[in-house]
Amino acid sequence: MKVQLIHPPLYLNVHAMTALRPSLPLGLAYIAAALRKAGFEVSVVDAVAEAPEQVTRSEQKKSLYALGLTPDEIVARLDPDAAAFGLTNMWTFSWPLVREICQKLKARFPDKPLVCGGEHFSGLPELSMQQAPIDFVVRGEGEEAAVEVFSGIRIGVDRVDWSQVKGIWYRDAGGRPTESREPRARKKDVDEIAWPAWDLFDIDVYNQQGFINGLDQGQTVPILATRGCPYQCTYCASPNMWTTRWYARSPKDVVDEMQHYKERFGATNFPFQDLTAILKRDWIIDFCNELKQRQLNVTWQFPSGTRCEVIDDEVARLLYETGGRSLALAPESGSERTRKLIQKRMKTESLMDAVKASVRNKLNVTIFIVIAFPHDTADDLRETARMCRKLGRLGIDDIAVGFFFPIPNTQLYRELTERGRVSLEDRFLLTPIFANEQRLLPENNYCDHLSAGQLTRWKYKLLLNFYLTSFLFHPLRPFRIAWNALRGKETRKLETYLVDVRRKLGVALRNRFRGKARKKAEPATA
Repeated sequence: MKVQLIHPPLYLNVHAMTALRPSLPLGLAYIAAALRKAGFEVSVVDAVAEAPEQVTRSEQKKSLYALGLTPDEIVARLDPDAAAFGLTNMWTFSWPLVREICQKLKARFPDKPLVCGGEHFSGLPELSMQQAPIDFVVRGEGEEAAVEVFSGIRIGVDRVDWSQVKGIWYRDAGGRPTESREPRARKKDVDEIAWPAWDLFDIDVYNQQGFINGLDQGQTVPILATRGCPYQCTYCASPNMWTTRWYARSPKDVVDEMQHYKERFGATNFPFQDLTAILKRDWIIDFCNELKQRQLNVTWQFPSGTRCEVIDDEVARLLYETGGRSLALAPESGSERTRKLIQKRMKTESLMDAVKASVRNKLNVTIFIVIAFPHDTADDLRETARMCRKLGRLGIDDIAVGFFFPIPNTQLYRELTERGRVSLEDRFLLTPIFANEQRLLPENNYCDHLSAGQLTRWKYKLLLNFYLTSFLFHPLRPFRIAWNALRGKETRKLETYLVDVRRKLGVALRNRFRGKARKKAEPATA
């Protein structure tokens, strides 16, 4: 049976102050591999790779642009011979765009099942099925459930008791969205999961366009060494998406995969997309020793954040010796009170010890900060400013400051919903894409004690506290940053941001000159 998977276009915010970029869809590549292993004939329509320089302005918000194929173009490229379609959506802010794709897909192929999965659908399965003609939603870890759903479609939708298929939503006989009886247990033996089917995606396009999560340090393929996180932070979707189980692949299997990508795709740079990769000391040491033994001569990094508790001089030295160049730590706040309220179980002492060891061993370190939690006060932010100054003195490379937004089906989201602060309208669903804007808008502020204007000023205070201290104690750093950004070289997140700004300015200038040239040519050709 033929199955076609769809990677939708992505919303980009032109006013965002962030080094985040589109990247290869790791989750969809895993689903493709699982389906192919189960005997399905799989193809992919990747809206980003097939139109990497096409941007379309959003009708809802003028600062938002959709990168990639339009919904009409996607539907026009779908394979009419496919028996069913699968669609992913990680970011809830993309839902208005993805919803349009669902509607237009079913208008063209009304009798072909549509199966959806990803973090958005795991968080809001019922809403998604109410607003779009989706037949099935796979929640959480998707490989086994996706295989079971598509296998049922192959047998015949009307011949399967979908209530018995664990971890899905489906439509009952009356067409109503219905949850199956049991959630699906997490897969413990993660070494058995097939490696992502990257041969179905255009890796070169993503690299040529700089669509990389993390530092661009050569031909890049993302990788996943562990799954899940044992912690229960109140703002995080992980407990809903992955439960609180953490499972690690064997270090040998991970390095086998890296070696395979180097030999097949020429990959030399590996951003690990793990939620919490460095959790067990023995695992990270064994992994580094496996890399050292292979002598692959690659770089690798943790751009999405990891834990700090096991990072000491021995671990940091091994990371650097084996090509580890960058890691992000996410205390979220310098306030112990705030971290306690959001259940961020990270002690300041452990964070500082990990930072010192990492800096001594020449690792690039970024710290993630979130402000505007519902309970945040000026005192909490003053403590965060003190932490930023200390981190600047210690020599980390960057901090990233974002505004809090409630992710659907998290604890803080449920609390805000009970208080009437959240309603599932498109305006709310778009909130996450504004988290890194220059200023916080009042309608996106969920803090009880500080206004949007005060929080915006605090964002710049924190950035200034860090970068001014950093440049004062490390006076050569700004010159290195400027020189690297001019050359397009990325060794830290600030350089990534500046490289992207330079690229965007270049595109804008080229488009402007082309427009002027067309206008001059028009009278001559009339």
